[in-house]
Amino acid sequence: MGRRTVRWRAMSMHGRALAATTATAITLAVAVAVAAMCVTVTLPGQAAAAGSQVGTAGTPKPYAFAEDAIPVEGTADTTNSVRLDPGKAYKSSIPRDGKLYYRLQLDATSNAYVSATAIPRAGETVSYADAVKVSVQDGNSRNCSFSETAHFGATQSSRPIAAWASRETDGDRYACQTAGTYYVVVERSGTTGSSSGDWDLELGFVSEPSLKKAGSTTAPETWNSASPNALAGEPQSRLGGAGFTKATALKQGVWQDTISPGQTLFYKVPVDWGQQLYTTAELGSSNSSGNGYVGTALVMSLYNPVRGFVDDVGSGYDGSQRSSAIDPLPPVAYDNRYALSDRVTAMRFPGSYYLVVHLASQVADKFGDGPFGLTLRVRVDGTAQTGPAYAGQAQPRDAFDVPSGDIEDAVGGAGGPGGGSAGESDSGTMKLIAAGGIGAGSVLVLTLGMWTVVARRRAGTGAGAGAAVVVEEADTVPAPPASAPREHGAPRYP
Repeated sequence: MGRRTVRWRAMSMHGRALAATTATAITLAVAVAVAAMCVTVTLPGQAAAAGSQVGTAGTPKPYAFAEDAIPVEGTADTTNSVRLDPGKAYKSSIPRDGKLYYRLQLDATSNAYVSATAIPRAGETVSYADAVKVSVQDGNSRNCSFSETAHFGATQSSRPIAAWASRETDGDRYACQTAGTYYVVVERSGTTGSSSGDWDLELGFVSEPSLKKAGSTTAPETWNSASPNALAGEPQSRLGGAGFTKATALKQGVWQDTISPGQTLFYKVPVDWGQQLYTTAELGSSNSSGNGYVGTALVMSLYNPVRGFVDDVGSGYDGSQRSSAIDPLPPVAYDNRYALSDRVTAMRFPGSYYLVVHLASQVADKFGDGPFGLTLRVRVDGTAQTGPAYAGQAQPRDAFDVPSGDIEDAVGGAGGPGGGSAGESDSGTMKLIAAGGIGAGSVLVLTLGMWTVVARRRAGTGAGAGAAVVVEEADTVPAPPASAPREHGAPRYP
């Protein structure tokens, strides 16, 4: 039996905020016609956001699954398990204390990464110990490499949580080095104090080809671990998405959004080989008369392109502004996978790195429903380098792509002040109210006295709960060289 190491990590989830609209003042001469035929005109980029973020009274909208997610049912045994193909997304569900199997067909050279995002349904309550665990096993029930367990953590705020596992073929560190049939095992555990309803699952399977030419199997020993000066500049509006596949693209800059209690917002930042990512989250002060303290409030978590957890940072909240930054990470490098530190090994791919920001639902109890102001400072340092040559094509093909040109071009939308993010922007930022009347067989042209642009006021404060994540190495093969495990049952605090 090889050594089993346990590491604690943290996670988070998602949501969005409401915008208010007001009636346009119209001249008395056309009041009757306007009342009968009032038309709402939506500005560019708003239609895609409708229904994607927050419902009435600040209630977070459901998690946004991949639009092409294939419905599948996990099985209680391996014999009848459904096959998952690389590059595709799947939607499933898991009951309380459930253990489900899915099947993989793998070659002898590619690395396989499987992620499971668990989403409690509306109205579900969760406890610290509620968790989802993911493993990849061979036909003899041996873990191929590590397995990971994600808990809701101290916040006990219902939201999506994610865990991942892999079959890796780099060297002799792990088992499962041959081609054949393997199994994804997804397990859910809970406590008596949590709800018993089913959780939805979003499953992802990414295949990474081997290299054309084998290289170093030693992680970089030195890199710049100093924290840079805080990124300055006028913030631009960018509205977070409601799921991994709806994450809003960010580039280097200062970005502003709002977040409501119970919400989780998703963003993505392109990071290439040789580049370092630095991120800071700032929660504005509350404008309510509330008081008190939420111990585990806002958490910002970082995931790599295959939704593998990298690191997180959390903060408490007492109604005053808070700022927290993820500790410096190494430049993206293929050889990072050979490091002893989890947060370093996760920085092994180029592509979109996901920032997931969650505000604990308990914040509403002390400071109201919000929304609260959120500012993200994103810095990408270093010149993009040429990475190692792969012997084949990743699945999905764009798994490790880094968009070129402006972020606006990459996502198809504008991100300036007041602008919404493409694909997942909140349509409440600006609206125009126009009035017109149409008669039978004729058109009555009405002159409006004014156009009123209604801007949403984005109040400032936030908090989100991290999820503890346990990483277990395979216990049937020798583990990598010993290292002190990272242990934290809640997000790191600045």
